[in-house]
Amino acid sequence: MENFTPLSSLMGGVLIGLSAAILWVADGRIAGISGILGGLLRPKPGETGWRLAFLAGLLAAPLLYVAVQGAPEVSVEAGTARLVLAGLLVGFGTRLGSGCTSGHGVCGLARLSPRSFAATLVFMAVAALTVYASRHLA
Repeated sequence: MENFTPLSSLMGGVLIGLSAAILWVADGRIAGISGILGGLLRPKPGETGWRLAFLAGLLAAPLLYVAVQGAPEVSVEAGTARLVLAGLLVGFGTRLGSGCTSGHGVCGLARLSPRSFAATLVFMAVAALTVYASRHLA
């Protein structure tokens, strides 16, 4: 709680929700990042442009922040092997759950999807257990 930032967290959440709502209302698409990125691997005709634009916005936003505010101090205490393993587990979980936290947690819950509600509960439970295990059992 030493780095509690309610205002910037609220603003970030509003921007995420707004971008998901705009994509859904304007184009009928779900703003699930794993699905957007995965759709570029085997693109259908007319699908590449909006996917690239959305991903470009995801990359441009932090670069714009750094240009305006400067780079924040980042400290990662995990080693490379642990980070690679974590990334692989997240990718596996995304495939297993048929979507990621943005697709299920933001868009699916907004659509009152029971499957997304179950997936989000699993995401949050596993996250809580992971934090507990890494801070108290490791």
